Amino acid sequence: MKEQEKKRTSAQELRAKLGWGVVGIVVLILGTAAFSAPTAVNQVITSINTSTNIGIPTIPVREFRLGLDLQGGAQLIYEADVTQITESEQAAAVEGVRDVIERRVNGLGVGEAIIQTAQVGDAYRINVELPGVEDVDQAIAQIGETPILEFKETNTEPPRELTSEELAMLEDYNRGARTTIEDVRASILASELTFEEAARTTSNDSTTANTGGALGFISESQIPQYYEWAVTADDGDISPVIVIEDSGLSIVQRTGTEEGEEEVEASHILICFIGAQNCNSIYTKEEALALATELYDRANATNFADLATEFSTEPISAGNKGSLGYITRGSYLAPFEDAVFGAEVGQIIGPVETVLGYHIIYKTDARKQPKIGVSHIFVSLLTESDILPANSEWKSTALSGSNLERAEVVTDPQTGQTQVSLQFDAEGTTLFRDLTQRLVGESIAIFLDGEAISIPVVNQVIPNGQAVISGNFTIRDAQLLAQRLNAGALPVPVELVGQQTIGASLGQVSLEESLRAGMIGLILIGIFMILYYRIPGVLAVIALVLYISLTLAIFKFIGVTLSLAGIAGFVLSIGMAVDANVLIYERLKEELTRGRTLAIAVHEAFVRAWPSIRDGNISTLITCFLLMWFGTSFVQGFALTLSIGVLVSMFSAITISRVLLRYIAPWFGDRVAPYFISSRKNNTNS
Repeated sequence: MKEQEKKRTSAQELRAKLGWGVVGIVVLILGTAAFSAPTAVNQVITSINTSTNIGIPTIPVREFRLGLDLQGGAQLIYEADVTQITESEQAAAVEGVRDVIERRVNGLGVGEAIIQTAQVGDAYRINVELPGVEDVDQAIAQIGETPILEFKETNTEPPRELTSEELAMLEDYNRGARTTIEDVRASILASELTFEEAARTTSNDSTTANTGGALGFISESQIPQYYEWAVTADDGDISPVIVIEDSGLSIVQRTGTEEGEEEVEASHILICFIGAQNCNSIYTKEEALALATELYDRANATNFADLATEFSTEPISAGNKGSLGYITRGSYLAPFEDAVFGAEVGQIIGPVETVLGYHIIYKTDARKQPKIGVSHIFVSLLTESDILPANSEWKSTALSGSNLERAEVVTDPQTGQTQVSLQFDAEGTTLFRDLTQRLVGESIAIFLDGEAISIPVVNQVIPNGQAVISGNFTIRDAQLLAQRLNAGALPVPVELVGQQTIGASLGQVSLEESLRAGMIGLILIGIFMILYYRIPGVLAVIALVLYISLTLAIFKFIGVTLSLAGIAGFVLSIGMAVDANVLIYERLKEELTRGRTLAIAVHEAFVRAWPSIRDGNISTLITCFLLMWFGTSFVQGFALTLSIGVLVSMFSAITISRVLLRYIAPWFGDRVAPYFISSRKNNTNS
């Protein structure tokens, strides 16, 4: 009797554990799905907050990293000329150049760029992938410049005004520029020149001069001076001379029109908090949410501008009474855009959370203006800033990177502190001695490509051309600084040997087709599993949904760059995830046909199928490792997504399917045949 009671208690405990396992599976599916696709969840949360003022925090939006072939952009391949550098230093010099290129790409504002170096025979190549970049010529121009290393001292010179001679020169130059552009306009109107010919020979805008001045289709927010004239003109019309602020003069030709994007006019109040991006606020996140909620309750059309001026922690919009003007999709953060584009005109919504803080948003207008095609001829004007030296904190000295022989990482023999040692040539030794003699107790700033990378203080006169930069360096930081200095001191010329441009629309089409193919394949697999395996097939579909949601969440969390090859690896891993379930369920059918009870059959199926699943997946993982080790970037992306998918599929097939099967087993008792074994007749005897 006691033994039966003990078995009953043990069965109840096991049942409770399995129940909690099912709850965990549901929570895991919902959590990973929300992390993978937060926009839809945030829309629901925003609607709840708007209608109830509960203040539920939204899920931070973190976009998937898309590769070049999905997002569009440019791929540039450079070859580094290392013939003037000793063989032992070539790899370090190329790494230094790679670092310089990476910082220059960051200066272009390109997100998720990939920059890799590789040795091809005796040559070193640098592969630069720029997803989303539109102005390829600008990227090429900025990347290809030689690294510039400068040593600067504090600028103590007061700002000055133009001399009479400089002022006369400026006025003469600008008078000539106006005469030039008016003459060009007259020649075009007299049909002596076409607009394209005049742009190629006259325009100072090097980006568009080679294309006949074409700027494409613009909206009012892009170039308001051009749009204001062009929107009332006819195709082919030539504008009067237009002044572009103080930088130059231009004439514009209207070339066409196309349907524009939806634009909304909005104002907002931003309350940022400690830890938010670009925030100097003293509010904690909870305090910021409380204040934002209070402001939302108080805000109306009459007082919104005053509240924005008083409370908004964003200086620019606060100075404009919260006004953001007209905005289009893609210009702001996704949660902000989803909220404002989904609101009605005149509606105040919030608090909306982004990485910047909490926003209260007032939508004041919506419109869809046409985009106007324009070309221009631009002639630059001189300004005072072109003649007067910039009023900078630092000013250049005669010492530069051309005087630096070598920079290397050293260790202080007394303190063990990591330092960077500098060795100058003969001319640099003299310049550096004079410089340190003048600046004892003051700072010398070291600039690479216009960016201050170190600002050491001069402690004593240094006569031998040897200097040490000390600071709280880690080994990696010191090596990086030495690479940057050597790249500036020993420029490695790079030559563009390959270029490929992929349009954003082509990348979008590739992404949509890949997702469509994956969705169709998933539906077909689900239908097959349910029709062939019945109840186990339904559980396999649930496990497959969790597998997809969890894998995508891992891709986003660790920052996997998804390319077409990577998506192919992911789709292949879905098939392997189903393959594991097939092995388990075929073994389950065999055990049930032999007369096993469902509980015992489930246990035996997983135990007996595991070796085959394990060995097959391990062999796949070994192949993935070799592909990642020896393959190119596209092959590596395929191997990475496939290996992650294989690991997750083992978890979903062995753990998730097992928990679900064991949980539902008591529901069927002896009635397993119609639900588990297709048309085979089951003997239910033990």
